[in-house]
Amino acid sequence: MPWLRRRLARAINAEAQELAAVLAGFALFFCLFAGYFMLRPVREAMGISGGVENLQWLFSATFVAMLLAVPLLAWLNSKVPRLHFIDWVYGFFCLNLLTFVLLFWVQRDSVWLARVFYVWISVYNLFVISVAWSLMADVFDSAQARRLFAFVAAGASVGGLSGPLLSAGLIGRVGEAGLLLLAAALLGLAMTLKHYLMAWRARHGAGRPGAAPSENPRRPVPGNPFSGLTRVLASPYLLGIAAFVMLLTAVSTFLYFEQARLVAELFPARASQVRVFGAIDFVVQAGALAAQLFVTGRVAQRLGVRVLLAAVPALVCLGFVGLALLPTFAVLAALMIVRRIGEYAFVRPGREMLFAPLDAESKYKAKNFIDTVVYRGGDALSGWAKAGLDALGQGAWLVALVGALCAALWGLLGWRLGRQADRQVEARSAT
Repeated sequence: MPWLRRRLARAINAEAQELAAVLAGFALFFCLFAGYFMLRPVREAMGISGGVENLQWLFSATFVAMLLAVPLLAWLNSKVPRLHFIDWVYGFFCLNLLTFVLLFWVQRDSVWLARVFYVWISVYNLFVISVAWSLMADVFDSAQARRLFAFVAAGASVGGLSGPLLSAGLIGRVGEAGLLLLAAALLGLAMTLKHYLMAWRARHGAGRPGAAPSENPRRPVPGNPFSGLTRVLASPYLLGIAAFVMLLTAVSTFLYFEQARLVAELFPARASQVRVFGAIDFVVQAGALAAQLFVTGRVAQRLGVRVLLAAVPALVCLGFVGLALLPTFAVLAALMIVRRIGEYAFVRPGREMLFAPLDAESKYKAKNFIDTVVYRGGDALSGWAKAGLDALGQGAWLVALVGALCAALWGLLGWRLGRQADRQVEARSAT
């Protein structure tokens, strides 16, 4: 019905010919995040089972795994056309999920299997989401991205909202193995949606006739396995994005470790921990979804990307000051929820908008390097920094003050990067 399509397109700030692609992008992120957030409470419980005092080792192991995996992914990206690259990546992770199904049936209570799964899913999450955002930056041009990425990201929030409910409702019936099977099926559906999006790109997206010139998706992305690193080092703009991500991870890791410590103390049983983490995820995704549907896109269009990237760090900085003054679980939980809602609703869409004007090598290889190696490297470094601060024996107030400083720097850098992105869009609109 044309009238319904027009109304729906207007509601999500899309043009009529963009509606189907935006809904496909929404559905793709729903599949990825529903699958991941079904497994995230399991991951958190398994991380605790190995001892909260050992979490920094798991973060370091994840970083090492990233260092090994990223060059392999970049090599594959140089050999396989962009049109089929995601099929290879998602197909590989589907096989991994099926392997863990068998392992959980055989050795469910193994501490080492829990640690391996924790590291694996931390790698899996960043890879599948980074590649999906690379796809979106490839399918939509800069102007489309500014209008549409908020709604696309809302698919992640709906998936993140559904995942914890599925996890809490199914864990007692199908167990961890059943959740893994369902996550594999959702990943397979995401591959199908990707094929539609690449076909739409050639008709109405970044590859449409008359659009700015772009690389042929039927060819591999140029470069070598380490070109993501070299591209970042050669570009002040990409270095700024990498520093932005490092500061984001520092803030996130400080809060994450405190949350894990308190949940381990208050909820010793694994099933209870899964339910608690699932409940927190539900609240976060509900708040993020409301902001993405009604706030983010309009803020980006009227106030610019700089506001998306700077507003949340400013709030987090104030929250850390509050935590230093009143270091309680209630304050920590509230700050964690605000930080995560803000990241999903504002920071992540804004961060992805920074890549839309760039070439394919930056969108796939440099972006993947930042989203994986830089992100998990920041996690590992922040984890050891947190352990060092704890060893000083000054309590939560010192961690909170350091977190406030990191958040302030994070916000200043976000404002600067967003202003550069806004100027690029304005310059293209003027021509």
